Amino acid sequence: MVPQVAPVHRRVLHSHPVGAVHPAHGLCHTAAVAPRFLTLADVAEVLNISAAQAYALVRNGDLEAVKIGGRGVWRVEATRLEAYIARLYDETRDFVDSHPFARGEEPPAEDDRP
Repeated sequence: MVPQVAPVHRRVLHSHPVGAVHPAHGLCHTAAVAPRFLTLADVAEVLNISAAQAYALVRNGDLEAVKIGGRGVWRVEATRLEAYIARLYDETRDFVDSHPFARGEEPPAEDDRP
């Protein structure tokens, strides 16, 4: 099962929020549409990392992305980000299974973690 990533930004189809009462046609039931592609800043926000770390994930091939346009801006498809997160969960599960936490062992302090 692939975890669902909540989009950072949403495009709204109308100028009024979902659930608002529109003067012409009443209650708005139009849901926000999640974007297909995310910026590296969006990826960084979702993963709670820096933009430089998100760029490094893309450049070293860990996270698939596309370069778009003449300026070559990077975009990550939301489904690719979800697959990346799922892969990290699988890798973490494998690590935990092969490195059991010993009874009486103290967990590392938050700032001691890599």
